[in-house]
Amino acid sequence: MPLMESKVSHISKMRRSRQRGFTLLEIMVVIVILGLLASLTIPSLMGNKEKADRQKAASDIVALENALDMYKLDNGRYPSAEQGLAALVTRPALAPIPRNYPEDGYIRRLPQDPWGQEYRLRNPGRHGKLDVFSLGPDGIADTDDDIGNWVADADAP
Repeated sequence: MPLMESKVSHISKMRRSRQRGFTLLEIMVVIVILGLLASLTIPSLMGNKEKADRQKAASDIVALENALDMYKLDNGRYPSAEQGLAALVTRPALAPIPRNYPEDGYIRRLPQDPWGQEYRLRNPGRHGKLDVFSLGPDGIADTDDDIGNWVADADAP
């Protein structure tokens, strides 16, 4: 009989070991802890994304300003508002026609701002000789979130 009892106890131990796992309460505690950690880290990551987007826009604007300065050095004037920033990529067909336009243009392509919109050129500008700007995250002109060469200049050290 002892052999039989030993087999029965061995089989019952195997069944119990297969049934082991996490209880519903343990799983819920882990989910709550993960939720708390996520609620603490996500806002800081989102803030960094917004800051990085604004810095990228400011960097793009500086690059566009440099290309515009080269355009002016070659042609004696900046592109008109009607010609826009596209004048940096392809020779404008609208007057005033540039007299010394390089074969490959001044930049390969126009960048888009971090929010998927085109950068804008205003000539004459409201904040200086000309304004190069993004409409910012809201995509609406003349709001507080617009990012332009007037903002980039103010943020420069």
